[in-house]
Amino acid sequence: MTSLPPPKLPRHIAVVMDGNGRWAAERGQPRPFGHRRGVVAARRIVEACSQRRIEILTLFAFSQENWSRPVREVTLLMKLFESVLTREIKAMHQNGIRLRFIGDHSDFPPVLCGMMNDAAALTRNNTGLTLQIAIGYGGHWDIAQAAQSLCAAGKPINTESLQAALMTAELPPPDLLIRTGGERRLSNFLMWQLAYTELHFTDTLWPDYDQAQLDEALAWYASRERRFGRVPETK
Repeated sequence: MTSLPPPKLPRHIAVVMDGNGRWAAERGQPRPFGHRRGVVAARRIVEACSQRRIEILTLFAFSQENWSRPVREVTLLMKLFESVLTREIKAMHQNGIRLRFIGDHSDFPPVLCGMMNDAAALTRNNTGLTLQIAIGYGGHWDIAQAAQSLCAAGKPINTESLQAALMTAELPPPDLLIRTGGERRLSNFLMWQLAYTELHFTDTLWPDYDQAQLDEALAWYASRERRFGRVPETK
């Protein structure tokens, strides 16, 4: 009996975790209730990716545009990030997860910035799943800061140098983007890095997203032929 080949898995998955507020509203609850349940879903998908030997998972946790939300909601999100790091960092470290944080953190509470720096330092040498959190992140900002850093250093700006100056430079670009919540747009997330990424959209709101739906996305990805601008392979 011939065994089937293993499925083709993405090396790097990026996720736009959309739908927390709508999920809460459907249940007659305030938006913070949805954000807290979104944390549960994030933990579930981190564990699932680790179990499936995905190398890198990037989660879009807080965009630069999110600063325009009501002050009370933004303040709660900052406190929620602090709470999650306090509760989860020990377990993540024990499970070999390496944490990275990308984005502009200049307006973040100093306590949260210190916690992110400490978490990244603690897990730097771990060899399991790399969990990259995009927080205070915007794709346009990332490209602009890369260009500014090259100009400041007197270096030429070209495709290779710009890519090397992005916040994600040490990691390969995502193979698969998953966006929950029904929207079909990138929302200024990893604009450079997603040039040839396979895009998978689902109507499921983020708090309801689970391992089975992740496996559906992985099966869809395995069916794709990634050509990167080349013509299809002849049979």
